[in-house]
Amino acid sequence: MKINILIALCLASVHVFGQKRITISGFVKEKGSQELLTGANVYIPGTSTGTVTNNYAFYSLTIPATDSVTIAYSLLGYETARRTIAARENTELNVMLSSIRQLDEVTISARKQEDNVSNSAQMSVVEIPIEQIKKIPSLLGEKDVLRGLQLMPGVQKGTEGQTGLYVRGGGPDQNLIILDDAVVYNASHLFGFFSVFNSDAIKRVELTKGGFPARYGGRLSSVVEMDMKEGSKEKLHGAGGIGLIASRLTLEGPIAKGKSSFLISGRRTYIDVLAAPVIAFTQRNKEENSFKPGYYFYDLNAKVNYDLGPKNKLYVSGYLGQDKFSVKEEHGTFKMKAGLNWGNATGAMRWNHVFNRKLFANTAFVFTHFNFTTTGYFREAVGDGDATTESRLRYDSQIQDLSLKSDFDFYLSASHAIKFGVQATRHKSTPSALALSGSDSEDDINPVEKPMYSLEGGAYFEDTWQPFEALKMNLGFRMSYFKSGKKQYINPEPRFSAALRLAKDFSAKLSYARMNQYVHLLSNTGLGLPTDLWVTSTDRIAPQQSSQVAFGFAKDLQDHGLTLTLEGFYKDMNRILSYREGASFISINAENANDVDWQDNVTSGKGWSYGSEFLVQKKSGKLSGWVGYTLSWIYGKFPELNNGRTFHPRYDRRHDLSVVGIYEFNKRITMSASWVYGTGNALTVPAATYAPVSDNYFNRFDPTQTILNSTYKEFKASEFPAKNSFRAEAFHRMDLSIQFHKKKKRHERTWEFSVYNAYNRKNPFFYDRSEEKMNNGEWKTVLKKYSLFPVLPSFSYNFKF
Repeated sequence: MKINILIALCLASVHVFGQKRITISGFVKEKGSQELLTGANVYIPGTSTGTVTNNYAFYSLTIPATDSVTIAYSLLGYETARRTIAARENTELNVMLSSIRQLDEVTISARKQEDNVSNSAQMSVVEIPIEQIKKIPSLLGEKDVLRGLQLMPGVQKGTEGQTGLYVRGGGPDQNLIILDDAVVYNASHLFGFFSVFNSDAIKRVELTKGGFPARYGGRLSSVVEMDMKEGSKEKLHGAGGIGLIASRLTLEGPIAKGKSSFLISGRRTYIDVLAAPVIAFTQRNKEENSFKPGYYFYDLNAKVNYDLGPKNKLYVSGYLGQDKFSVKEEHGTFKMKAGLNWGNATGAMRWNHVFNRKLFANTAFVFTHFNFTTTGYFREAVGDGDATTESRLRYDSQIQDLSLKSDFDFYLSASHAIKFGVQATRHKSTPSALALSGSDSEDDINPVEKPMYSLEGGAYFEDTWQPFEALKMNLGFRMSYFKSGKKQYINPEPRFSAALRLAKDFSAKLSYARMNQYVHLLSNTGLGLPTDLWVTSTDRIAPQQSSQVAFGFAKDLQDHGLTLTLEGFYKDMNRILSYREGASFISINAENANDVDWQDNVTSGKGWSYGSEFLVQKKSGKLSGWVGYTLSWIYGKFPELNNGRTFHPRYDRRHDLSVVGIYEFNKRITMSASWVYGTGNALTVPAATYAPVSDNYFNRFDPTQTILNSTYKEFKASEFPAKNSFRAEAFHRMDLSIQFHKKKKRHERTWEFSVYNAYNRKNPFFYDRSEEKMNNGEWKTVLKKYSLFPVLPSFSYNFKF
């Protein structure tokens, strides 16, 4: 009897302390197209047990064995699915979610704890649904994912119309922009007014501003991660649009039904076609003078994927885009041809493998290339026309990467989701390759720099750990490596973020991240022009480094479908690069033209920024949108700039406010509006203009001042005060849009009418001093403001089938 009781107690102890656990795993896809659904929530209703699908829609959930369990699957824009299964042994469960097509208010009660921003350990993350980006007003009807991100707190908008991102005091080169695992170096078309990303080909975009997980490295300020659509595995679909300056077309469909699919998307502007009649009209009856400019850009995205069985998937994707600007002029015996060409090319081949129900791997081979080329040809007759002079110019700059990486997801238990991996990248950069030649030149100038080769590597480990129900943490560590020539850099990068739930749907968050950057952008303008040079660290140029700490609160208002976040941050940056005073992307010393080194033209310094950000966002329903506000301070200090004194960088803005609203009246009409306000940029503007009387005139200036733009033949010189000591006027603008939808028998069409800068605000693009004649006949020097965009109406026609 005593033995039976003892055995019963032992069995009860085993049941309590060693209960069998099983793992449920699989993929979550869209019903119909079988598109992989990233970031879908997988959870057991009424408990804190849950997980999220990774970037390839794979999930793994470990739970105690039981006779029956109900698992819910949810994602914004899709109907929540529930599956009740017997959970006695490991199970593979793939689920299809149906897209919500109707425009009725989504039932907010279906949103569970796992959907909430307050339940995530990650902070400083912004995600805008692509369908929402397509509904907000845009410049000339071109929907732009980067312009949508500019409307978020912590992201400065830069100059009027530009798509550059300035995140928490960082420059545009400090953003890691990733398209299907491939880095995109120059993300701008039309000198920065449009981005290179076609929204019809993009499935998801996510911006991380701080608290970076250990899997990200190589930049200081942000990560913009974008995934292209896979393409429907069931039937052919298409989408496209015709706008004022560009048209686009996207096709997707099965290669082998249910097994493989393709996507191809193209876009081209026709500014050159529209401008041709205008140019021809202006040149009519001017046989002796012909001036013909031309410009266009194009994009091409392509992707194929194939299911190699339940455990293997293969993806091949690529992007190709180019900008081409040209100008021709002929008059008399003079002839000139010049051009600017720049563009990106990326390619990625990725293999997904499921080792078992807890271990998932993605291995990728990635190629990326950016190039900038300018050419010029000049010819003119001299004397009686029997002799001619000719000269040619060619300048090239490029950077090319080859990368190999492996990332692993290991779902140890319901409390531990582990990620680890390695990456290696070979950089090949040619900062400048200049060739000048001419028939009237005794010595041709050919200062061609040899390509620079360098190796960048990284290994990381991170664990999303939930020690108890109210606390969730992401603990990570990354070791980065860089080798250029004989110089090696090895830098540890600790990462940490945590969320502590203080009440239902309300949590406090804290994060810290240390980052290193080995690839740098040299810019004179900050406008994102193709003349900006990409260079790598060397034995003379150390990597940039930053440390950022952030603290904040997150609140979900489930009854209203709102999320609220309030964050404060402090970021310290060291060894950031800038051109020396007067240096540029082409610097030629006539006495030693073949000995040009870009490293002689740069200087390094430090910067720091701090501030607070507020965001209230609603992603679904008849009324959606967000309100974002940033209060921040940005500082820079370089020993060789501004005489070593601290200054505000150009894009320091004290206040930055964005209000975006989208209202769907019914299934046929959608209206949207956005209003932005920002403190004016910090600029360097001449304080005075003088007429020097001798070469010694300049010696009479205060040595703390910098004298530039001296033009002796005009007997004028400009005096500049401290760097960026002038504050431009405040920037504000309203954009409006209305869309008319109609479903036809075989397709759906949308007419969109929009107005950019609806109340015609003359926002400053730049300032300059000029002389104006007064009524009394005297001349007065005045500061003039130049604006770029007045009120701009536009329309577009969009369709999908």
